[in-house]
Amino acid sequence: MKLETRKIPESEPETVEIRYHWVTDEIQEIISFVKSRQGQLSATRDGQRFEVPVMDLLYAESVDERLFLYTAGDSYEIRMKLYELEEILKNKCFFRASKSMIVNLMKITSVRPALNGRFSAVLKNGEEIIISRKYVPELKQMLKGGES
Repeated sequence: MKLETRKIPESEPETVEIRYHWVTDEIQEIISFVKSRQGQLSATRDGQRFEVPVMDLLYAESVDERLFLYTAGDSYEIRMKLYELEEILKNKCFFRASKSMIVNLMKITSVRPALNGRFSAVLKNGEEIIISRKYVPELKQMLKGGES
């Protein structure tokens, strides 16, 4: 498969074009990946509304019945339940790490076993999160490239 990239002026929209003879597993995987990186969520910070790109999310966490989105530089509040956000992000490289958190797999730099069957994951911003033992099998499956 040949790969071509081209720098364009900022005035032009960024586009991804995939040319294929047949939709193979490899092509479908590329399409799914590109689609998973698209999208935005409406959230608030300091009383202002923001459109947060899904690809910028490190994780989302439910605290005291409020849901927060975390990026490398900011945190936002979003008006929905964690399970609702999980449903929106289910095909976008996110997984449930605990009862109160979903994490962007693409923002994890390393994973290691922790105590009591749990795992510890380091995110690209250096933050460390704990993955509950209940969700470790799903993480292992996703890291192996399988769907859960």
